[in-house]
Amino acid sequence: MVILVTGAAGFIGSAVVRNIINNTHDEVIALDSLTYAGNLESLETISDNSRYHFEKVDICDSNELKRIFSYYKPDSVMHLAAESHVDRSIDGPAAFIETNIVGTYTLLEAARNYWSNLDSGKKQAFRFHHISTDEVFGDLHGTDDLFTETTPYAPSSPYSASKASSDHLVRAWQRTYGLPTLVTNCSNNYGPYHFPEKLIPLIILNALSGKPLPVYGYGLQIRDWLYVEDHARALYKVVTEGVVGETYNIGGHNERKNIDVVKTICQLLEELVPNKPNGINHYADLITYVKDRPGHDVRYAIDASKIAKELDWTPNETFESGIRKTVEWYLNNETWWQRVLDGSYAGERLGSI
Repeated sequence: MVILVTGAAGFIGSAVVRNIINNTHDEVIALDSLTYAGNLESLETISDNSRYHFEKVDICDSNELKRIFSYYKPDSVMHLAAESHVDRSIDGPAAFIETNIVGTYTLLEAARNYWSNLDSGKKQAFRFHHISTDEVFGDLHGTDDLFTETTPYAPSSPYSASKASSDHLVRAWQRTYGLPTLVTNCSNNYGPYHFPEKLIPLIILNALSGKPLPVYGYGLQIRDWLYVEDHARALYKVVTEGVVGETYNIGGHNERKNIDVVKTICQLLEELVPNKPNGINHYADLITYVKDRPGHDVRYAIDASKIAKELDWTPNETFESGIRKTVEWYLNNETWWQRVLDGSYAGERLGSI
């Protein structure tokens, strides 16, 4: 297949591209507008492969999308391009409306116009796979409830509201126009090449520098953690084997309180990096509780039984194995994250995280 991947230089997108190139015979057309979170250095390991093609394209640019579809003639689209950081959505929601809603609409229209002119065989085989988040469901207040594919939407932040809107657009294009779409909603991802503004890499890198480890409120928010390479495998399963019109929840079966995630990282660093910075006695001494985020959801948890039963996917990594791999990756790839922190990866300074 020829697979068009949007947001290909982002955290999850780059994992998807690496997985396809390394583990299949498919060709990848990698699209990314290279905003602050897009990093081509996350694709360096496969950048010389003849089945990989990169295009710097904004999904809001309909003319460029028309060119891409016309020239590369993809068999499937995996749509991951999105603004995704909740804090940034609170401070500046406009970019989230533009990329996540208008961008998804523009991409859907480009895909529909392309798909409608395919011959019958290719038309039937074409897939538009929209990758979303469990945050569209709001939060769970009980200790046993889980998000299922039919959980009502109740987004809490500008980010999750924009993703909910894009989900609705994708389903509407399937219902109204017949565009063969699939939707997946995933839990919190973590792993290699994660942008350092997100919780796990932020904690790792701050600890290594002897900086405070900021924890919202008392760190009691619960998230289900999914190793990014497990997610990439699941997404390929869905785009190649999923049933058109269906939604699949993808989770890691790893619920943890935020404070416990932070403490686990501190314990791993005690083992792996015993020589601490700034004369601190224990990495956990750096934990600093800060004012909670507005509208902060309490608990997310995914019921991933549907994808396990229907597509035979389950995660390979436990939280214990995945978080160890993640910490070790950051310890062994200082060049990558230093270039993110100083902004040289994109010719601009990231600033405070």
